[in-house]
Amino acid sequence: MAAGPPCPGTLMFTSSPTAFSHRPTPVREQALAALFVHRAAETDQLRRLLSPPPELRYFRHCLRDLQRQGVLSSVKRAHHPSVWSLTKDGAHLVANWPEFAGQRRVRRHTALGARTAHTLAVTRTALAFVEDARRRGDEVTPLDWSPEVAHPVRDGAGDGDRALIADALLRYTRTAPTRAMLRAFVEVDRATESSERLASKVITYARFHNHVSVSGRREVADVSGMRAWQRTYPVFPRLLFVLTGAGRKALLHRVADLRALVREHPATARFAEEVPSGAAVLEELETQGASAAVWWPLDDRVGRRSWMEL
Repeated sequence: MAAGPPCPGTLMFTSSPTAFSHRPTPVREQALAALFVHRAAETDQLRRLLSPPPELRYFRHCLRDLQRQGVLSSVKRAHHPSVWSLTKDGAHLVANWPEFAGQRRVRRHTALGARTAHTLAVTRTALAFVEDARRRGDEVTPLDWSPEVAHPVRDGAGDGDRALIADALLRYTRTAPTRAMLRAFVEVDRATESSERLASKVITYARFHNHVSVSGRREVADVSGMRAWQRTYPVFPRLLFVLTGAGRKALLHRVADLRALVREHPATARFAEEVPSGAAVLEELETQGASAAVWWPLDDRVGRRSWMEL
């Protein structure tokens, strides 16, 4: 495969074309946009996020060129691929592109550090959905994945979390058999915490789902009659747990524990009945496809199904 034209030696961004649009977008601009959204990625992860994925040698040349210009940084790890992220200057550059206007996303400029392993697991999960959507002909791009989406939960619960912080929000348009706009909160678990702690996250989602405004010590419904989440979402997003970081048997035990704990708590059991929720193993998403019947419902139904059918 031809390597393609060399990456320009100097960035001349006065504005950015809409990344991942129907017309070709330069590789370097796609890479910067993808890293602005996903924060960190290994070389091949980042390459596969682009559309179409460029030839590897050419892509490495582009990344090194962007690194020389001070907008990308990389960390080399022993016996592991390099991890790429935007520098502070790179993040400020991309934040001014039209497709990111109004998103207030000039985050900390690097995702590398103590949370690198978790960030890369979230990127793996996003890639599983994006590549599966491409095979299906559905409409989703790397920019339809928003990490660390936060919503306040002011329901007066003194011992509960004050905010819901999802690992990611997925925006997904299914094209067949019927067209549908789907949304999902995604939680990525690397088996670093107990099953009970994992299940407690569902309690926070249930509280957010039922959340009304609080004034003083008594709950007061919003004057519009809407719950808090309805100001942002026309339909409450699905809730998807993606598990990795252990052997298959151990992960299946964690799925079973999560399902049992959700069914035992009145608030989470009711939530799972009202909001499509499920859990799956990341490695199965990667080998079988994110839309395959690899998801266990968190309610009392048996059998696995597609996340779109939960």
